[in-house]
Amino acid sequence: MTLSKVPSAAREAAAKLDAPRRDALAELLLTMADDEFVGGFMDSEWTGIAPILEEDVAMSSIAQDELGHAKALYELLAEVLDDGRDADAIAYDREPEAYRHARLLDLPRGDWADTIARRFLYELADEARLASIGTGYGPLADLVAKLRREERYHRMHVVAWVERLANGGRIARGRLEAALAVAAAVAPTVFTRLDGEPELLRAGILSRPLAAADAAWRVDLTRILVPLELALPPTIEHGPEGRAGHSDAFRWLWREFTSVRRSEVGAAW
Repeated sequence: MTLSKVPSAAREAAAKLDAPRRDALAELLLTMADDEFVGGFMDSEWTGIAPILEEDVAMSSIAQDELGHAKALYELLAEVLDDGRDADAIAYDREPEAYRHARLLDLPRGDWADTIARRFLYELADEARLASIGTGYGPLADLVAKLRREERYHRMHVVAWVERLANGGRIARGRLEAALAVAAAVAPTVFTRLDGEPELLRAGILSRPLAAADAAWRVDLTRILVPLELALPPTIEHGPEGRAGHSDAFRWLWREFTSVRRSEVGAAW
C-alpha cells in the first residue's frame, strides 16, 4: 500500500495552532492511525482462509477500508508534523515500540470467534471515539465525517456476527464468550488518556474527554450484549501503558507489513 500526500491545506490549518495544541493533535492522529493500520493488517490475514467465501470477501473489504482510513490519518499527520517524513515513512519506518495502537489491537488473529470479538469491541469503541471529534481542526473533522459513513457498515457486519455466534449453539457461543473475555480485558485501552487531551479539549479538536467516549461505548455495548446475556468489559484505569509494551503477535505482524519496505531501504515503492 502506497500512501500519497494530501493537499497542504491541512498543513496550513495546523500552522494556525500553537505548539502544545499541534503536538496534542499529532498524538491523537498517531493513535487513531495506528489503531486502524494495525487492525487492518491483522484482519487482512483472513484473506483466502475465512470460514466461508462471502466472509473472505467481506473481511478483505473491511481490512482494505481500515488501511484506507489509516492512510488518510497518516497523511494528515505528515502535514501536521511537517518534519520531512511522508505518510509512508510514518507508517512503515518505525520500530515496533514506536507504534501507539491500543493493546486491544495487539491480540493475535486467533480463530474466527477471536477476530469477531476483537473487531466488535474495537468497531464500537472507534465509533465512540469518532463521535468525540470536534470541529477545532477542520481537516480532521471533514475526514471523520467520511469515515463515520463507512464505519457504520463495519458495525452492521460485526454485530450481526456476534448475534449469530451467541445464538449459534453451545460450541459457537462458548468460543465467543471465551474470546470476548480475553478481548474485553484490554478493549478499554482504545480510550487511553492522551497527554495532550486537555489541549485537544480546549481547542475543540475533541468535543468530550475520552473517558466520556468510554462511557458512551459501554452504553452502546450494554444494549447489544445484555439481551444476549453476554458479559460487559471490565472498567480499567486509562494509564499510558494502554498504548505501550506491544505483544509478540504484533512484532510478528510488524515484520510482515514492513518486510517489503525494509528489503530495499530508501526505495520508492
